[in-house]
Amino acid sequence: MLKIYQIFIIKFLLLFVGTLFITSLVSYISLKSSIIEHNQEHLKNAIQLMSMEIENQADLDLFARKVNKATGLRVTFVNADGVVVGESEVAKEGMENHGSRYEIMQSNSEEFAHIVRYSDTLSVDFLYVAKKIMYKNEPMYIRLSLSLAKLMEDFYSLWIKLAVLFAVILLLAFYASKRMSARVLYDIEQLTNYLDEISNKNYKAIIKTKYFYEFLQISLLLKNLVKKLSNRDKQKRKYTAKLRLVNKQRNDILSAISHEFKNPVASIMGYAQTLEEDPDINPKIRAKFLEKISSNGEKISKMLDRLALSVKLENNDLEIHESEFNLKTLAEEVAANLRLKYKEREIHVNVPTQMIKADKTMLELILINLLDNALKYSQNDVYLSLENDVVSVKDTGIGIKEEHLDKVTSKFYRVDKNSWDNSMGIGLAMVSYILKAHNSLLVINSTFAKGSVFSFSIKEMIKK
Repeated sequence: MLKIYQIFIIKFLLLFVGTLFITSLVSYISLKSSIIEHNQEHLKNAIQLMSMEIENQADLDLFARKVNKATGLRVTFVNADGVVVGESEVAKEGMENHGSRYEIMQSNSEEFAHIVRYSDTLSVDFLYVAKKIMYKNEPMYIRLSLSLAKLMEDFYSLWIKLAVLFAVILLLAFYASKRMSARVLYDIEQLTNYLDEISNKNYKAIIKTKYFYEFLQISLLLKNLVKKLSNRDKQKRKYTAKLRLVNKQRNDILSAISHEFKNPVASIMGYAQTLEEDPDINPKIRAKFLEKISSNGEKISKMLDRLALSVKLENNDLEIHESEFNLKTLAEEVAANLRLKYKEREIHVNVPTQMIKADKTMLELILINLLDNALKYSQNDVYLSLENDVVSVKDTGIGIKEEHLDKVTSKFYRVDKNSWDNSMGIGLAMVSYILKAHNSLLVINSTFAKGSVFSFSIKEMIKK
């Protein structure tokens, strides 16, 4: 039977080697995937720029070679029949029909199609990205490609260095484990004697770590120690649980904020970098990019405002300024503003004249949030009504699954973690806080895949 120090050393080495190997493997896969994804985005951006300029090009072969010379990318233009009408690296006359190529076929149903495959023309693996456009009122495909060998050359060089580093670390770990083994042997007996003193309440005992006995003897001594320290351990567990809860809440907040800020920040950086790298860019494109930067900046500002407001509401730091106003007028104003944002949608307002006393700004925020959610998550008409002193917003959209109904009003909770909208999951939480401050409650009735009804009572707000 192995002694405890031998088991410890063996398991330590296995755990260390296993962890290092898995970490290296995951890093390899992640880095490779990240590099390919990054270059996919690069090719997509290049296609977007080419599609803006292609209408001005009469000779597609010449245009393809110019782009190739400027970017190093292989450029291919394919007409609707699959015939290559422009190519940057080989003569187009000798090329076979490209209509059956995966990226060409997929671009008929997707904005961008991409694939990594072997090129029969150049006998090299390529990363292909293709997009269908209109050229002189005829459908055509722009395809850009990048040699995978060139793409991965630097990566493999880095990986070799990492492999060497892995071997060095492994040798160092083996050396360290040998040293550790000698020290563990020295400490075991001293540790056992120290635990014996502690079990006899001699808390002033001095430990001189050198040797100890087998695991069974240590476990018996530890049992005696645990009995005497159980109360202290209970307090420690409670404290640890509180720390974990605080850390989880903090991580949830950071994760939600990071997720929502990622896209607008990336857009701003991308457009700004393009403008910086190309000072002679077309003025129309420059104006469009600046508009995008401004739009994403406003989006971030609104997110911060909503987050700050949610925190104030949650901490009861926001004062409610009540005033008397007509709910019908407010409902029609909110609907009119949202119709400008959703021009293709219908918002039906059935709210009779009703004077209420409440914070008008807060009530407007409630209606905006509920109507905006209904419009985002449905394709049909949305209805805003007032009946029996209950305001309701109804849609026939995707609905909410039953297991999510009790959670959707929680701060930072989102039913779809990969949702395409820009909500941080604080909209319904904010609505709940505001209604609570007005002695009301948000009621949600929803059937998955059929639609939802969000409602609240205004009985406490009606001016007597």
